[in-house]
Order: sequence, then C-alpha cells, then structure tokens
Amino acid sequence: MGRNGPLGSLRSFDAFSKPLEDVRIRSSSGALLTFASFALISILTLSSYMDYRKVHLTHSLEVDRSRGERLAVDLDISFPRVPCFLLSLDVMDISGEHFDDVRHDMERIRLSHSGAPIVDPPSKGLRGEADKIAATKGKDYCGSCYGAKQGCCNTCDEVQEAYQAVGWSFSEPETIEQCVQEHWTDKLKEQSKEGCRVKGRVFVNKITSNMHFSPGRSFSRNSVHMHDVVSYLKGSGEEHHSFEHTIHKFSFGAENEFDTHPSSGSGSSSGNAVSPAHLGASAKKRLDIVDPLSGTSARTHQSEYMFQYFVKVVATEYHTLAKERIDTFQYAATGYERDLSPQAMFGGGGHGGGQQHAGQKGKDVAGTHHPNQVQHGFAGIPGVFFNYEISPLRTVHREYRMPFGRLLSSLCSIVGGVLTVAGLVDAAVWNWRVRRSAQVGSTDGAGGGVGYAGVGGGMGQYGSGMASRGGKFI
Repeated sequence: MGRNGPLGSLRSFDAFSKPLEDVRIRSSSGALLTFASFALISILTLSSYMDYRKVHLTHSLEVDRSRGERLAVDLDISFPRVPCFLLSLDVMDISGEHFDDVRHDMERIRLSHSGAPIVDPPSKGLRGEADKIAATKGKDYCGSCYGAKQGCCNTCDEVQEAYQAVGWSFSEPETIEQCVQEHWTDKLKEQSKEGCRVKGRVFVNKITSNMHFSPGRSFSRNSVHMHDVVSYLKGSGEEHHSFEHTIHKFSFGAENEFDTHPSSGSGSSSGNAVSPAHLGASAKKRLDIVDPLSGTSARTHQSEYMFQYFVKVVATEYHTLAKERIDTFQYAATGYERDLSPQAMFGGGGHGGGQQHAGQKGKDVAGTHHPNQVQHGFAGIPGVFFNYEISPLRTVHREYRMPFGRLLSSLCSIVGGVLTVAGLVDAAVWNWRVRRSAQVGSTDGAGGGVGYAGVGGGMGQYGSGMASRGGKFI
C-alpha cells in the first residue's frame, strides 16, 4: 500500500501535477487573458451548438433510372394580342403522341385590349364550349358538314373540325348555317380585339416533347401537324394579332406535385396532413430552385413571328429528416426568335435576346436582322414553342444533422485549443515583463535586485537573483 492509501503508489503517473498555492504567481495580464479565453470559448461553444442543431444538405448526382413517369407543367401565360378563340395549345412528343387543342385542367381568361380581365365564365373542360352548343339542339337535328365529311355537324365548332380534318381553311363562317345561328361572326368580331390569359396544368410524358401555343385549330395532313392561321393573319388595325406574351409562371413538377389537397401518406412530423403542392414548394425553396422562365416577357408587333424556348429538365429528389421523399423537377432554359415574314426568310430572320423579365419596359424585337442569309430546316408558324428534353441524370439531396459525438469532439477542441493558445500568449507576456524588469533594475546602479530592493532595504541581499520572481510585483 502507498503512503496515502491503496492509490498512493499511482501518484508517480499523475499527468496533472499541481503546484502549491504559495508558489503560484498571478498577474493582471493573466486575468485579462482568462476573461478573453472564457468569452471566446462561450462564443465558439454556442456556434458549435447552433451548427449541431442546424439541418445540413448533402448533394449527389445519379443516373435517372425511372421509367413511365409523367410530368405536370404548371403554367400561367398572357397573350394580350391573341383572342382566346384563336389560341390553341398542342402537345406532341418524340413517341408520336399528339394532344391537340388541350383544354382539360386549363382556364382561359379573356383580356380586354388594355389587358384587364373580362368577367366571363372561363372555358374549362374536355371540349370547352362544344358541349354547351350541342345541348341547345334537338335530338333529331343533323346539320350539314358542307362536303367535309359524311354525317352530321350540329354546331359551328363541328363544322370547323370537319374542315380542319380534310385540310380546308375555315375562313368564311358567315356562309355556314350553324355559325350564323350561333352568331359566330359577331362573336369573333367582338372578341377579335381581345387578348387571352391561359393558366392551368398540362400532363405530359417524361420524354423529349414539344408544347406550343399557336393560332387557329390544329390538324394533321399527310402526317404533318398544321394550323389554320387565316383568321389570325387577316386582322388589321386594332384587330392586329401578334404573339407577344408574358410568362407569369412556368414550372415543371411531379404528376401530383401541384395538387393542393392533402394526399394519403403525406404529412409533417407533427402528424398533420400536408398537400403535395406545399411539400413541393417547400423542397424547392429549401434548394433555392427558381423557374427561369417565370416573369419573362417578349414583345413584337409582327404577326408572323415565332418565339422558341429550349428547356432542359432535370429530375430532383429530396429526402427530409423524417425519411420522407419528395420528387420534383428543375430546368434551365434558353430562348430563340424567328421573323417568319417573307422578306425576313431570305435575310436572316432568326435571332435571340428579345426575352425580358417582368418590370422591364417592352422592346420591339421585330425587324432586326443579320446581314447574312440564314436558311431554316422548316418554315415555321407563328406562336410560342416550348421544346424540352429530359436530362439522363438526377440530383439527389438529403437532409442530415451533425452527430452528437462530433459536437463533443468539437467542444473539447475548442476548450483545449483556446486554453493552449492563451497559455502561450501568457507565457510570452510574462517573459517579456521579466526581461523588461531586469533591464530596468540593471540601470538603477548599485545594489541588489529589482524585485524587493525597494521594500525595507532588508531584501537587497538577494541581489539580482530574485529579479526574475520579484519583477512580477512591480
């Protein structure tokens, strides 16, 4: 046994030896360093704790192996110089699928010549106004299709569709009985000065596709997608039409991302049901995802003008701390414009740079051509075209928090590092003061040391040998 009990023999292994209180020397500089060290340790400890509580993100790229998915395109676009009855939204993809004159889940709002909304029940449904017109006719009514097809055409819309099916231009509705009964010509003349705002969602396949707004009803002839643009191009004066536009919103998302109703299985950590729209918006906000086309506007005064946007869509996967997966999409876009007028087709009619963000003054982008001749692979039609491709890569983002063990190691590093640096600074200050005191004492002349020489004279016999200790008390 050791002298101080069973652990007395272990005293020689003590790495934390303690000096006696009588030989400890305290200084004012040491006290200042102690306070500064305590303040610095407190600040760094608080910063480490906040970092421990903060949610971090890891980012990675993976090959997108998903198949058979569909995208939802949430859009809101204004066309101040194209009336709603002339505007057609068509979707076609690389697989050969065509969706002509899409109206399902779309809302069309008529705009006055000044841009103000016109109070009118929006046309929203699978066939729009066609169902309402057909309901006013009797069961036995069979209108003529005027040679366009065999069978009945009971409404002006059906006659127009029959004309388009065979590639005929529907340019004289005043000669069609159904159109006269429905006052079609008067309605067209009344609305020809108006604009149109289209908002809603379009569901498309997750493959390379094209979505475009063009004038007149679309039809296919010899496997070629065509539009009847006669009514669009014959406008003049206040009835002059052009495809200048403002994109208020244009966003890609998962098939149910923009659904505002809570879905089964979706919820927050508190157990409250959360809608997919809220989850998607929160994920995009957390990742700082913005829609580059939202807030963009383009201006032109020419009817024969095409706006094209080329979009690259990237799938994005977000994993929350609650082990919830949110799928969304982000995209990059560039714009291109073409003047389709005959004089421009042979003098460089394509250029870019006409897109402007909301709040900027509109600029006339028509009539500016390159001096060199530009040849195009296809003639083109007036309208706004969105050509998008799907990236083969997927971005994956995961939330995480710093583990508790890392917080402990960080705190130990802070305390040990600050105290070590403070000890080095204190030793340097102490040595400087000792040397300075020794130099002052040697210039005083006669006698003894600098530390205790002035106290009663009796301590002078220690000489300069006490200077290194006595200098602390000067």
